[in-house]
Amino acid sequence: MPGDIYLTRAGHEKLVKELEFLKTTKRRQLSKAIGEARAHGDISENAEYDAAKDAQGLNEKKIAELEAKLSCAQILSDDIASDEVLIGATVKLQDLDTGQELVYTLVAELEADYDLGKISVSSPVGKGLLGHKENESVEIAIPAGILKYKILKISR
Repeated sequence: MPGDIYLTRAGHEKLVKELEFLKTTKRRQLSKAIGEARAHGDISENAEYDAAKDAQGLNEKKIAELEAKLSCAQILSDDIASDEVLIGATVKLQDLDTGQELVYTLVAELEADYDLGKISVSSPVGKGLLGHKENESVEIAIPAGILKYKILKISR
């Protein structure tokens, strides 16, 4: 995998737990499903067997991808300065058009979860906020137009 992957400590732990689940619990479940499908007789025309083998292959691919990502991942320090927006920062914003306040945490692409307020630093909004400081106003071009925010607070 080219380049380094930066993860927060929590993001790294989440991926390690996911990898452990895939390598243990999920592998056992899929192995059992293959065994049950095999018990139904001729595997040459057995859709259950084919589906279970496909699922097993996808699981092994996901394991390999996670292992590769974790092998080159760097965990971000918890003591990064909070005077500018960097990966790992939580940013409180005010939408200058609506007055609405928003809170986002900038994370690596692997950790992004919009429902939890975690946006990727490679997303348009993430890129647009990087490097800015408190009380700055920023304009961010997105496919739907221009977002205008004021950075109210940056924290870790």
